[in-house]
Amino acid sequence: MAQSPAPPPPILSRALVLLFVSSFGAIVNFYLLLSVVPLYATSLGAGRIGAGLATGAMMFATVAAELVTPRLVGRFGYRLVFAAGLAMLGLPALALPVSASMAAIVAGNIVRGFGLAVTVVAGMALVVVLVPRERRGEALGLYGVVAGVPAVVALPLGVWLAGHVGYPPVFIAAAVSALAGLALVPGLPGRETTPRRMVGLLAGLRAPALVRPSLLFSVTAVAAGVVVTFLPLAVTRSAGTLAAAALLVQASATTLTRWWTGLRADRHGSAGLLIPSVAVAAVGVLAIALVDSPMAVLGGMLLLGAGFGVAQNASLVLMFERVSQEGYDTVSALWNLAYDAGMGLGASAFGVLAARTGYPLAFAVTAAAMLAALAPTWRDRAWLAADESEAARVNRRAAAPVEVDSAES
Repeated sequence: MAQSPAPPPPILSRALVLLFVSSFGAIVNFYLLLSVVPLYATSLGAGRIGAGLATGAMMFATVAAELVTPRLVGRFGYRLVFAAGLAMLGLPALALPVSASMAAIVAGNIVRGFGLAVTVVAGMALVVVLVPRERRGEALGLYGVVAGVPAVVALPLGVWLAGHVGYPPVFIAAAVSALAGLALVPGLPGRETTPRRMVGLLAGLRAPALVRPSLLFSVTAVAAGVVVTFLPLAVTRSAGTLAAAALLVQASATTLTRWWTGLRADRHGSAGLLIPSVAVAAVGVLAIALVDSPMAVLGGMLLLGAGFGVAQNASLVLMFERVSQEGYDTVSALWNLAYDAGMGLGASAFGVLAARTGYPLAFAVTAAAMLAALAPTWRDRAWLAADESEAARVNRRAAAPVEVDSAES
């Protein structure tokens, strides 16, 4: 009698649940204050320039910290680095109610930017360390849900609370959401018991097998940065309601498709999803060019959100498949760099373009540029399957997962 197939290995260990809960609190901290801090700076008389400076300083600090986080993890271990990130997110939020100067607000956001980078890069790498290889895609999809739900809920909630109960309660809630995770950190893996050679970030940037997926993903991140920044300014009919509904559709579609992609990647691989995801996102941006049509805007945001979510997890799974355990932290840093740099570049370049052409044509040009970016990959798409096959052979020869000093052991 044929034996029934063995059940898949479990995915939710105690350490992974603790990581998800503490990561959720960290990302709630980020989204609660993302729009509230610029509003607070404006209320103090900083104006539009000050509001932009507050957000810009945080994102610049995030990108800078992503460059060094893999080295910090290699030196101090996951537990200590992750705890430091939570503290850097939470403590400056507690100081905001008494920060009456623009310099103090910017300094606090710089520290929070460091904390965001550390928690996201270390947390994403920890997910891969804590799950079996054959459940990696699903685990990263679940992490995408953990990161996506705050974007759907906490971002509008922060603005609503600031308008109804004032700024200090929002600052305190954001601080508590991050600092509460410190109580869970002792259950996370710490320093590895056996030393390993780190794969440096510069080495990762020289590896086409990692750079190509991250660049393809960054194309969709550019589009996401454009719509998050400019859609509320571009729509002209029922602007407030339509923009809010469209952003909710996009964030929800991104979260759901990122989780679905993780499930699919474990069974069928992720390489074949990258090119279609960018194409779908580009079609969505093209539809948004019809800014006077609510149906076109909502449908375009649905397509953009779906393409963005698929590209997120497909690129991430593919990159993790192409490195040994020594490269997990580097992959996480590279992917987050592509995310943040793409969103920043999209917002900056689109603003210049829209000032010259108007919003509809600027959206159309953005969609055309996204499709043009696919041309080199389409002509040389064999690298997707070839590299994944090679990675599969390497994975079969790989040793057991890295041993870590965990509170569970």
